[in-house]
Amino acid sequence: MKFDFIRRRKIWYIISLLIIIPGIISFFTRGLNLGIDFKGGNILDVHFTQNVTIAQLRSTLDELKIEGLPQEAGKNNFIIRTSELSEEQNKSLIKNLSDKLGEMKVNRNEKVSGTVGKELTQKAIYSIIIASILMVVYITFRFEFYFGLAAVLALIHDVLVVVGVFSLFQIEVDGTFVAALLTIIGYSINDTIVIFDRIRENLRFYKKESNIDVANMSINQTLFRSISTVLTVIMCLVAILVFGGETTRIFALAMLIGTITGCYSSIFNASPLWIDFKSLSQKKHKNPVAANK
Repeated sequence: MKFDFIRRRKIWYIISLLIIIPGIISFFTRGLNLGIDFKGGNILDVHFTQNVTIAQLRSTLDELKIEGLPQEAGKNNFIIRTSELSEEQNKSLIKNLSDKLGEMKVNRNEKVSGTVGKELTQKAIYSIIIASILMVVYITFRFEFYFGLAAVLALIHDVLVVVGVFSLFQIEVDGTFVAALLTIIGYSINDTIVIFDRIRENLRFYKKESNIDVANMSINQTLFRSISTVLTVIMCLVAILVFGGETTRIFALAMLIGTITGCYSSIFNASPLWIDFKSLSQKKHKNPVAANK
């Protein structure tokens, strides 16, 4: 059975807007819950002479009421990122870790500026803008301009959904969140290109069919591939989310939301947007005076 994706496109647009708008409002009113990577803080690199677990470190930080994220960096070696500490708090943390968890050696103890996070954010935004422009140029060269425009709008949709969800639920974001956003863009464009490529092929063979019918046919032909691919990726991401530990949780969660959203936008948004852009262009060329009114 063939599903008519294109003629129901207003429904998909409304669903997307219902998901995106609350996230955008939350982002501009509450912002994101920025982690230590963005706000700045202290980094402690310690090595214990006996076996110590991350749970024990986390429990010690909780007792001291210090916001921190311990990461394993080798056998009994840990990197602990904390919120910005005063000299007194820093000394108290080291003393308590040593008293509660045994003898330890401090390999590194330094304060990190929040400017690193700002620099990382700026570079990520520049990367997304440059990547979007290059994608439009490449897709225009390989397909046509409206394919490129539709693909980039679908990518912006995916990024807005992920950022919106993290803002709505105030999930803490760190440096891996930025990496996840860039990975989502790469994954989503790949899925969209597959559908566009099929549309281009079908346009050669079904010249008497309308663009809507060709787009519908192409989405249905690639539907199984898109869903099976995304399900495989989701299984891996769920495994990382459950068993990967604290350090990979933000990355896995952002990727999981972005992967599902990317699959949705590739099927339900990208091709319908191309149809609308083509339709507007054709109307403009048929009646340029009316189109400019």
